[in-house]
Amino acid sequence: MTRSLLIPAALLLALPAFAQSTAIDVNGDGQYSFPEVQAAVPEVSEDNFAALDINGDGLLDAAEIAAGEAAGILPR
Repeated sequence: MTRSLLIPAALLLALPAFAQSTAIDVNGDGQYSFPEVQAAVPEVSEDNFAALDINGDGLLDAAEIAAGEAAGILPR
């Protein structure tokens, strides 16, 4: 039983720090909409969000969040 608990924890630790907060991902889909991000980081503009949304799907995934953290747009 302990082993199965370590796998999700390891996956969680691999995510960017911003993405680790379940309070941000309101619907639990593992991706972050503009309203979800702006609720957590009000200073993020729609233009900044769009620039981070590399694939243009209207959501940020873990890689896009990591890019936002590296660029200093999102907190670490």
